[in-house]
Amino acid sequence: MQVVSNRVRAAANSFEPIRQFYFQSRYADMRGEPDICDFTFGNPHEMPLPGLVKAIRHHAVPHNKDWFAYKTSEPEPQAFLAERLSEELSLPFEPADIALTNGAMAAIAVAFHLLLNVGDEAIFSTPAWFCYEPMLLAADAVPRKVRLQGERYDLDLSAIDEAISSRTRLVIVNTPHNPTGRIYSRDQLVALADLLNRASERIGRRIFLLSDEPYRRIRFDGHDFVSPAAVYPWTLISYSYGKVLLAPGQRLGYLALSPLMPETDKQAIQSSLFAAQMALGWCFPNAVMQYALPDLDGLSIDIPMLSAKRARMTAALEQAGYEVLPSEGTFYLFCKYPGANGDQYWNALAERDVFVMPGRVMDVPGHFRISLTAAEPMIERSLPVFAEVARAIQYERQAAE
Repeated sequence: MQVVSNRVRAAANSFEPIRQFYFQSRYADMRGEPDICDFTFGNPHEMPLPGLVKAIRHHAVPHNKDWFAYKTSEPEPQAFLAERLSEELSLPFEPADIALTNGAMAAIAVAFHLLLNVGDEAIFSTPAWFCYEPMLLAADAVPRKVRLQGERYDLDLSAIDEAISSRTRLVIVNTPHNPTGRIYSRDQLVALADLLNRASERIGRRIFLLSDEPYRRIRFDGHDFVSPAAVYPWTLISYSYGKVLLAPGQRLGYLALSPLMPETDKQAIQSSLFAAQMALGWCFPNAVMQYALPDLDGLSIDIPMLSAKRARMTAALEQAGYEVLPSEGTFYLFCKYPGANGDQYWNALAERDVFVMPGRVMDVPGHFRISLTAAEPMIERSLPVFAEVARAIQYERQAAE
């Protein structure tokens, strides 16, 4: 007899590679050890930002009897975010355009359940964050994956167009992109918007776009950022403060509707936000995080320090024979092993207590992702290991030939 629902079984099957990696791998056995070099997830490896701690402490002190009462999207943080987003993205947001959520994952889940009926299709590009597919399956939707294009991992507009069917309802764009670090240009996004307008007319239903932007404020080398919400009116934005604050355990984010969306469509979504957030398990941030939001919004991890780590690791890895895609944003490096057998490299690194995110969990075997949130001593300990492993495996391969 089947006990678990079909949707959760499908999500579990999709999540299986990352579940095994986190709970049943060599990394799972070692991740709590203090001396390993852990480049896997975007977790902090140093103490939190002092401003983060100060803000949470300050706003944890109750001002009245309702301080810790139920909180939905509270008017004060909504108004603050509308003003802040209007400045940042040069779009005229209003408070009602913004639903506060407990992180970007909740925002994404709300968007999926708001827009997708059973059997509706959602397109996203791979390699991708490993949660899109299981979250879509849990919403009884159908994931449609297309590959990013070429060595630069650009959006493949032809592949997206070809994947659109009469059941397509949503396209997901992640910019800056995890894991590649690409930031998609205005020209690419305008071309995508034109494509979606034509395709919506062709299939007789509006295709929405979800712009997943949790790394929007983490950019390098003066790279500009353009939100798809500025060029395609039927865009919803998911955002998380967990990245820029490097505090993923303190869940704070939002789902924002493009102010350019036609009023009828926007009002239909706005009027259903509360129901979706409540029905999905009260997807609102806790009271303290909402009170603290104006103080938290101005904080950031040290971007120049991240940039220096990026330069240090890129130069050392390339010298050792690895291919490194230039990262324009996020706190990741997307790398390729100097050989075909990614598992061999991963295991050799793990044997020396260096752990990276294996590309196979993102459908790119032979590649790996490095999180630059690692502490500097950890980076320095790891670099000789990366070089040693590359030399050793290349020597073994030459000897076998």
